Amino acid sequence: MITRILESIIQQKFHKGKAILLFGPRQTGKTTLVKKLCEPFSNETIWLSGDDPNDRTRLTNVGKNSLQTLIGKNKFIVIDEAQRIENIGLTIKIIVDNLEGVQVIATGSSAFELAETIKEPLTGRKFEYFLYPLSFVEMATHTNNFEEISNLENRLIYGAYPEVITAVGEEKETLSLLSDSYLYKDLLAYEKIKKPALITNLLKALALLDGSEVSYNELAQITGADKETVGRYIDLLEKVFIVFRLNTLSRNVRNELKKSRKIYFYDNGIRNAIIGNFSPLETRQDKGVLWENYLISERWKKLSYAQFYGQRYFWRTSQQQEIDYLEEIDGEISANEFKWKATNKAKFSTTFLKAYKVKSTQVITKENYYQWFLE
Repeated sequence: MITRILESIIQQKFHKGKAILLFGPRQTGKTTLVKKLCEPFSNETIWLSGDDPNDRTRLTNVGKNSLQTLIGKNKFIVIDEAQRIENIGLTIKIIVDNLEGVQVIATGSSAFELAETIKEPLTGRKFEYFLYPLSFVEMATHTNNFEEISNLENRLIYGAYPEVITAVGEEKETLSLLSDSYLYKDLLAYEKIKKPALITNLLKALALLDGSEVSYNELAQITGADKETVGRYIDLLEKVFIVFRLNTLSRNVRNELKKSRKIYFYDNGIRNAIIGNFSPLETRQDKGVLWENYLISERWKKLSYAQFYGQRYFWRTSQQQEIDYLEEIDGEISANEFKWKATNKAKFSTTFLKAYKVKSTQVITKENYYQWFLE
């Protein structure tokens, strides 16, 4: 079994008087991770699921005494797919506040309810973590750096969902099934989503624009929706962990783009499944797109697991000066350019270097990318 980075991090938070919330896309291994964490305490753990109607009833609008009876002498209560349980935040709050010595672990594949109705009741009462598809570091630890580097093309084409990595020779079928079921389950369960065809068209448009600046007006024209609907749907796609956005840095230079954004997929395989293209890397016109999405999504995982508290941006001016990716922490910026080959030249804008406090500049290529993930 592949050891997840979050395993040791979460273990250290057991019985600290707070609930543990584990978010992330479907099929990234949240349930598997929690089972491994609770394995040494199997005789003291009660498992409940928001997918089970009976469990939903047992955890909806219940009081302290009912919860005490339900949990009994168990020291752990796991609530899987917690977003499906009405007022689950209040239920968890009662457990945390009243049942001493009981560790709550709640997982959720959607942030619709889990994030929006849990966070307020659990202010100061939770540790919150995100589990992503498998990372370079996790795979390299499971095998070794050399083997994972040799799998770079597979990661660019098929991504790193656990089920995809273990289904050698069946990646296309697995991804197609995974994308069909996982992309829409949470969205269509949400009462305001009534046009699955629009979601499909929007996802395809985002996949084809991957790594480019995204205009909601342009997406509205492509999909036939209005600008406000496009913005709302993109927000929902972020909340179910399909895509994430990178905003532009704009503070000091007069002609900087002010409100631009890029949107990336958490996983290359899902992106390629959406557009139905699993062609080999050497034949693809979108190699640069795949490379950029892979680098930024992998870096996103690394920083999330490291509890990075800085900011992330890209930078561009109306004169087409640009820097692919920036990280800012304590007022200092690390600037990164992405090139497939080391022979591809990259020059950092002197306008940018003069305008900001730049700690470092780096060109990330296929020759050195793994060092960026391991640093």
